[in-house]
Amino acid sequence: MLQTHVIRLDEIYIPVKRRKTLDAERVESLAESILEEGLQLPIQVRPDKGRYILVNGLHRYEAVRALGEETIDALVIRTGRA
Repeated sequence: MLQTHVIRLDEIYIPVKRRKTLDAERVESLAESILEEGLQLPIQVRPDKGRYILVNGLHRYEAVRALGEETIDALVIRTGRA
């Protein structure tokens, strides 16, 4: 069963390819929603050499960052890699 962890935003690496899909209007809308209702769905990350790599949730990540938060709820996905 997957468990939610609180992870520092500065420990999460966003791949360049994923950053290119960022929509500023969507981030702003999500930030407003998070202020009103809280983060409803955690982002997904995978561990990699002392940091985490974002798997899913770029807009949620950026919305939380825009709100000035330092941490975010995340599901840590374990891959078959060592």
